[in-house]
Amino acid sequence: MGEADPGLFGPDSVTWQVHADPIMWVAGVRALYFQALHPRVVRGVTQNSDFRREAWGRLMRTASFVGTTTYGTTEAAEKAGARVRRIHRTLGATDPDTGERYGVDEPDLLLWVHCAEIDSYLHVARRSGFPLTDAQADRYVGEHRADARLVGLDPDAVPANQAELAAYFEKVRPELAVGEEARAVDDFLLRPPAHPLLVPARELLWRRVAHLAYAALPPYAHELYGRPAPEPATVTRRLRATGTLLRGIPARLRWQLPPKHILRAMARLGPDARPAPYKLG
Repeated sequence: MGEADPGLFGPDSVTWQVHADPIMWVAGVRALYFQALHPRVVRGVTQNSDFRREAWGRLMRTASFVGTTTYGTTEAAEKAGARVRRIHRTLGATDPDTGERYGVDEPDLLLWVHCAEIDSYLHVARRSGFPLTDAQADRYVGEHRADARLVGLDPDAVPANQAELAAYFEKVRPELAVGEEARAVDDFLLRPPAHPLLVPARELLWRRVAHLAYAALPPYAHELYGRPAPEPATVTRRLRATGTLLRGIPARLRWQLPPKHILRAMARLGPDARPAPYKLG
């Protein structure tokens, strides 16, 4: 019997450890807020789907894609990437001001989505108390050139470390704006459609997650959205408290949630593949 396939990243990667942390759900919501700041990107989303009806599915598909590319076999990751590229190829959007029609798979749009996502995962993880050195954080950014290739980007054109990521955001900032599409995303994230019985849970739990994810955005994002956030020190304290609370739920219990990517990876590679922050020490 041959060696089991570790997949794109493998158990020795920073990604393998970080993506197992439950704070990723807050990070995923921050990524949605951040991605919506690019008018051409958010237009591509809202013009191709009923965002309010579709958003949960979209969030779950993103989580599943990240889970598959992180913990799945190389073949499963490549298939997931091919599927994303196939869907993107068929979709376009129209600029209402100029009438210009463009594809949602333009490299600069894919790059924004990628960078906003990776920055969100890394920023929220570190700020919530996940132990990463600067060198490990750089490694994390570099590792994600592998899944940037899967969505159709040239890995060499993707930031390889934190400094390159920061320089990229500095360069793109003048293009960012909040129009009606971004407002629709903001409105959805604060008040997602819910079954009447679930409305109290939405108010109690979801809204806290959404507020925390929004608060973790960079200050210029708050300025663009026009909604203030608490002081950075307060946000950091809340992120740490949330991280501590979520990490208190036994991992085995958290990982039971479908689609069980981590448990399947451990079944394939053996119990030593179990993700844990201390493995980065």
